[in-house]
Amino acid sequence: MTCWTSAHADLHWANVTAPLKVLDWEGWGRAPEGFDGATLYACSLLQPDTAARVRDALPVLGSPAGLAAEATVCAQLLQTVARGDNLVLEDQLRHWADELR
Repeated sequence: MTCWTSAHADLHWANVTAPLKVLDWEGWGRAPEGFDGATLYACSLLQPDTAARVRDALPVLGSPAGLAAEATVCAQLLQTVARGDNLVLEDQLRHWADELR
């Protein structure tokens, strides 16, 4: 069963500061549990060490609840690739989609 919860809905590294603050909340709403973590993970795929740290820090990723969020984020980003955006992530996103299957 998928649990929906409040989400930033655009959590990527440009929206995170040090010390930890999350910026740019105009798109927040409800999403599958783990959506923000899955988004941050996706934005880390070009840096495998960082992606691994995100996964380790967010145990919802890979859990039954988090898999729905991961699949959603991965599908959304693959749709952007089909439109010609995020092309640099295409190979990593396709690999992630294969892992999710």
